Amino acid sequence: MKKLRVGIVGLLQESNTFIDGTTTLAHFEADLLLRGEAIREAMAGAPHEVGGFFAGLDEAGIAAVPLFLARALPYGVIDQGAFETLMAEMLDTVAEAGPLDGYLAAPHGATVAAGYPDADGEWLGRLRQQIGEGTPLIASLDPHANLTPAMVGATDAIIAYATNPHLDQRETGKKAAWLMARTLSGEVSPVQAAAYPPLAINIQSQNTSVEPLRSLYAEAETLFSAPGLLGGSVILGFPYADVDLMGSSVLVLGDGSDSLPKAQETADELASVMWKRRHDFDPVFLGIDEALSRVAASEKRPVVLLDMGDNVGGGSPADSTAILQTWRRRGEGTRLFAVLHDAAAARLAHESGVETVIEADVGDPADPVRGRFRVVSLHEGRFHESQARHGGFSIFDQGPTAVLAEEGGGLVLMVTTRRMAPFSLAQLTSCGVDPEDFDGLVAKGVIAPMAAYAPVARGGFLHVDSPGVTRADMTKLSYRHRRVPLFPFEQ
Repeated sequence: MKKLRVGIVGLLQESNTFIDGTTTLAHFEADLLLRGEAIREAMAGAPHEVGGFFAGLDEAGIAAVPLFLARALPYGVIDQGAFETLMAEMLDTVAEAGPLDGYLAAPHGATVAAGYPDADGEWLGRLRQQIGEGTPLIASLDPHANLTPAMVGATDAIIAYATNPHLDQRETGKKAAWLMARTLSGEVSPVQAAAYPPLAINIQSQNTSVEPLRSLYAEAETLFSAPGLLGGSVILGFPYADVDLMGSSVLVLGDGSDSLPKAQETADELASVMWKRRHDFDPVFLGIDEALSRVAASEKRPVVLLDMGDNVGGGSPADSTAILQTWRRRGEGTRLFAVLHDAAAARLAHESGVETVIEADVGDPADPVRGRFRVVSLHEGRFHESQARHGGFSIFDQGPTAVLAEEGGGLVLMVTTRRMAPFSLAQLTSCGVDPEDFDGLVAKGVIAPMAAYAPVARGGFLHVDSPGVTRADMTKLSYRHRRVPLFPFEQ
């Protein structure tokens, strides 16, 4: 009997439309831009959905045919030339592989390209057109997606991760592969229905392990387990992409066309539950001064300050000094650590050498931390994460890096050549930084850093309502394309 063959494709990028800069082909080349067997070599063992694709297909006795994979760190909209180049390369590799029995796809769900506000729906649609209607196409999805009918219409099934921080990416990929195996064997025939409540869940309230989402996910799991259904996903939304369907949604999988009414009824029911609980998702915003007062008063340290306005996982520049400047002004004598993206400062430190003292403006050019800094250590900036952490990353490269200690003060900065999200504690420890030496650790994220920093956050986490292109209070961002009405903008 001929062995079944399933192709693997992926294009993942979270696009922040409030950023002036654009994501180029170079951004993908700096992260992942792979074809063919290079994908298997890089990703088969990774805690990523693509790693799960390989594992699940192998367990099902199906041959995985890696075709194309592109990923870039969250940033601005993909420029049109880069998007069309990526599309051409993806579809060329699909054509060159010849007919396959099915395809597993890894979109992000919050990708925007110039001219294509629903870039994920666009590329999935082009892929569907090329492979034909009769070939199964099953996709994974980040729950920070802004789901669209185009994404749903192009695929036979979509399965989103069920955790934030994203610790189940590999498991989600395996689920998609197992569903593909059941589909190809004729055991099931997946269909899907979506609901779009007029609700955008605040990014600060998107921790799936605590309320209000913990109980919502438990209720959703019960609904998704009803007879005739194959599962479902709660999709939280990505508020930093100003697109028509920005916001939360529900996706339910049925088995066969006869189950479609039940799937739609279930999606609508859960969407109604989310709407009725909409005020549960209203966070209490904590200002910078109050957060620093809590650090000073905390008996357990370090306290991790989540710098929500400079959330690198949401596309921010990773150079905000807002928390640092307030800390300096207060002069409380606490010890504070932060990572800043500042290639010029990193270069100056490397040129000067260890134990030299440099005068530098560090961080945001519009509001830099200005002072004299001792160069504590210099590093190449590569590190490895052995555990499943948010984002499915295992290998990191933030470029030449320096650890700087402010002369006569309690501020220690790590300056990096490349932007890097705080997805691994190895970012610090690989450079000789002991997190427990500090009273406060600034982590530029919202929920994602919790997976990395939990082992050392003895004083807990504080969500800080800092300014920036990823500020948590989305009502203070200037939208032009979102649907109306939409909570919390319209109550």
